[in-house]
Amino acid sequence: MSSGAEDLPETIARLRREVCSLHAELTRYELVVWTAGNVSARVPGHDLMVIKPSGVSYDELSPDLMVVTDLHGNPVTAAAGSPAQWQNPELTPSSDTAAHAYVYRHMPEVGGVVHTHSTYATAWAARGEAIPCVLTMMGDEFGGSIPVGPFALIGDDAIGRGIVETLSGSHSPAVLMQNHGPFTIGADARAAVKAAVMCEEVARTVHISRQLGEPLPIDQAKIEALHARYQNVYGR
Repeated sequence: MSSGAEDLPETIARLRREVCSLHAELTRYELVVWTAGNVSARVPGHDLMVIKPSGVSYDELSPDLMVVTDLHGNPVTAAAGSPAQWQNPELTPSSDTAAHAYVYRHMPEVGGVVHTHSTYATAWAARGEAIPCVLTMMGDEFGGSIPVGPFALIGDDAIGRGIVETLSGSHSPAVLMQNHGPFTIGADARAAVKAAVMCEEVARTVHISRQLGEPLPIDQAKIEALHARYQNVYGR
């Protein structure tokens, strides 16, 4: 699909449907409660993103409620070639919008961002402890340990800065923001949701393993080999 202005309304409509449906995956895998958590998607070829509205319960979400913002988190209602109004002006974007927007501005390869407070991953974040790479699944998906990002308050770019600083140069698509919870990134929103699901799975498994004793480490060279095979060969 072209990213020209003539295709913008169709692209926005498609992404609103996709982002809405992906929120159902968060509840399906029990990664969120009440209205917490959010999925966003970058609008390809435009400095725009689509994200969940603030304070709307998951069972009430619909594509038309997804909020379109610029990459500074400001809601957008019109653009060249678009309908006069894309969304209800009374809707506000997620409280985590500034963090998502910062990631998109500084990581151009990222097309989707997810935030949850999933139980096990958030428990590791509360301890300020990285999840060690002791599973081949972690080597595959994360290319090593899942790192911890700095403590930051919600409301400005602080969380986004912590995400970008922690994940820059890392294989991991997930970061545990200290005392807060996991944020995940991906080439698109679906990939970011997958990373959130896998992050919670390995957080739970490694926690259980530590109740039985000290998990066995995996040699870094083998981790790199696992990651390279999974990312470049598996399923292709």
